[in-house]
Amino acid sequence: MSLESIHIAIVEDDNEIRQTLTLIIDGSQGFSCKYAFPDGESAMASIPNLPVDVVLMDIDLPGMSGIEVTKQLKKKCPDLDIIMLTVQSDDDSIFESLCVGASGYLLKDTNPADLLVHIKEVFDGGSPMSSQVARRIINSFRIIDNPLSERETEVLKMLSKGLNYKEVAEEVFLSPHTVKTHIKNIYSKLHVNNRAEAIYKAIKQKLI
Repeated sequence: MSLESIHIAIVEDDNEIRQTLTLIIDGSQGFSCKYAFPDGESAMASIPNLPVDVVLMDIDLPGMSGIEVTKQLKKKCPDLDIIMLTVQSDDDSIFESLCVGASGYLLKDTNPADLLVHIKEVFDGGSPMSSQVARRIINSFRIIDNPLSERETEVLKMLSKGLNYKEVAEEVFLSPHTVKTHIKNIYSKLHVNNRAEAIYKAIKQKLI
């Protein structure tokens, strides 16, 4: 593989976008873009056998989604860097893409000069993200205010480990009646009706 250029492949179903990206990238010094695919199936069949460093991957493709294509390509080519280049900015698309192995996530309103910088960044080991995407990721790690008291949180943690009311009471040196009162308050604060729902919601919201 040439040391002078970063070799890029594009997977994009919109003909105009695909052709424009190809021309911009291939016409820029230090970059080579000789491979472009209109769908995931053709990309899957070819890219593992091509001298490609970085793939620009759309998500909303006909047939296989870009996320599924990324997952399959990473299995075959673990060292391949894939940047999602998409209009999708929802949490599910972002996190599913990163979970299957995408190295970066950019929105299609990224200007061409910045796109080239980001391709070089991922090639050098970075993980480029559009600012909007990075903010969503940061927000997802913020701890939700816990509506439960310290004692209620303690009781719910014990329930999540399979302890019954009596066992919880013995652990925290309270009467079973008091434990039941705590549990009733937990259900009310979490807007649930039973232990399973309470545990599920508390784990999902990172309360326990």
